[in-house]
Amino acid sequence: MSDREELPLAVDAEALLALADEHHARTTRALGTREAGGHVVKVYALEAPGRAVTERDEAAALRIAGAHLGLGRSRGSLGLAVLIVHAGGDGDYVLVHSWIEGYMSDLAVFVGPAGQPDQLRPGRVGLAPCVWEAAVLAHERDAFTRHVLDGSGPIAGRLAAWGADTTAGGVR
Repeated sequence: MSDREELPLAVDAEALLALADEHHARTTRALGTREAGGHVVKVYALEAPGRAVTERDEAAALRIAGAHLGLGRSRGSLGLAVLIVHAGGDGDYVLVHSWIEGYMSDLAVFVGPAGQPDQLRPGRVGLAPCVWEAAVLAHERDAFTRHVLDGSGPIAGRLAAWGADTTAGGVR
């Protein structure tokens, strides 16, 4: 499609170009694996420019994850999860992603005002990961497949390899 061709009516070219102009890398830090709600949880900090995930933010996110994951077995959870603590440009987000039966996953998104981790609440129905969160989850899908599903040897070794396989630095 050239610049001279008509765009489909549903395409908001102005909004897409505005998003493209503002798009930037965000810092990602792997914070290690923890136990929460009976799950092994790989934790990430994701930070917008000028924002940082604090120990207080991480502790609040682990409490939220523990409460959510505590009911995981009833949803078919396999005991592995990823926690993203996102200090976003417009507020704070916590994503709890776990692997469940049948090659499926479960995702819960919590939202709140910036710097107020005690005010994080479940996000609205249908809320999905942003582009930066999705980049971390894409890495995690590949790490889960590579080490756990396609790995070899005892499961303990596979889980150790999965836990060590992180994405850090920046995501676009």
